[in-house]
Amino acid sequence: MNARTLFTLFVLLLLTLFAWLNWGEITKPTSLSLGLTRVEAPLGLVLVVALALLSLLYLIFTVGLETAALLEIRRYARELLHYKKLAEEAEQSRYTELRRFLEAELKRLEEVEKEEIRALEARVEETLERHGNTLAAYIGELEDQLLRLLGQGGDKG
Repeated sequence: MNARTLFTLFVLLLLTLFAWLNWGEITKPTSLSLGLTRVEAPLGLVLVVALALLSLLYLIFTVGLETAALLEIRRYARELLHYKKLAEEAEQSRYTELRRFLEAELKRLEEVEKEEIRALEARVEETLERHGNTLAAYIGELEDQLLRLLGQGGDKG
């Protein structure tokens, strides 16, 4: 219980104790005016009953307010849960979309990489062939020069 409820209960307990201690005076009849007529009734008892009725009305009003507040809180909690689900679904959808985009981008990059590797292999083969041809030409020249040198040396001997 909170402090306000405890304080209210304490005050009601004090009023009840006061009424119990002074019950004889509360129930003593007296002449009361109702505006158009006069009646004999105990003034204290009339006031205690009025206080009890007002307290009961206040209690009913307070319970009604608390119930309405709890129902509203419950409705807000349901709405919040619904919006949380929607947000999670949207986030999951974004993750799925991002995953698809990244997979497509990776595939595209793989294709680009394969093309670049093919182009590089073709250039390497072309360069190797060109250097091979150049090397073969140099070897051919060296053989010719060796044969000439050997042919010249064989003519002298």
